[in-house]
Amino acid sequence: MSFHVRSGPWTPSQIEAWLIETVVPLRLASAGKRGPLVQSLWFSYEDGALWCATQRDSVLAKRVRRDGNVGWEVSRDEPPYRGVRGTGMARIVDEIEQSTQVLQRLVARYGQAGTQLANWLLGRIETEVVVRIDDLRVTSWDYAPRM
Repeated sequence: MSFHVRSGPWTPSQIEAWLIETVVPLRLASAGKRGPLVQSLWFSYEDGALWCATQRDSVLAKRVRRDGNVGWEVSRDEPPYRGVRGTGMARIVDEIEQSTQVLQRLVARYGQAGTQLANWLLGRIETEVVVRIDDLRVTSWDYAPRM
């Protein structure tokens, strides 16, 4: 595993499985001059990192360039409540080939391949960048036994 488990009931293998199998937006908090910004982004977990895409000039990209320390969470909004959250170090990868690959994987992962939305997103690929989050510190929770 390429992350550090801080606490929680899940093993590293269970955490990794959750990150690979759960298809909900990742909630990402970035630091700003006036406080944190929380955004929901499509993500994938590969090679020990969380991968997202955003526009090169987005508020998120600007914040990550200034301070890559982020908080994140992957959980569902319906019972039984469970998921993982943590911190990490984000960086912007501004390479068209990697942006294309990541965005195509995200479009497929979220069931949008071949849709009008996919065509629109991929049509803006020249202004997309990748947000790679690694140095993950992870906490899991699972309230299913209580429910």
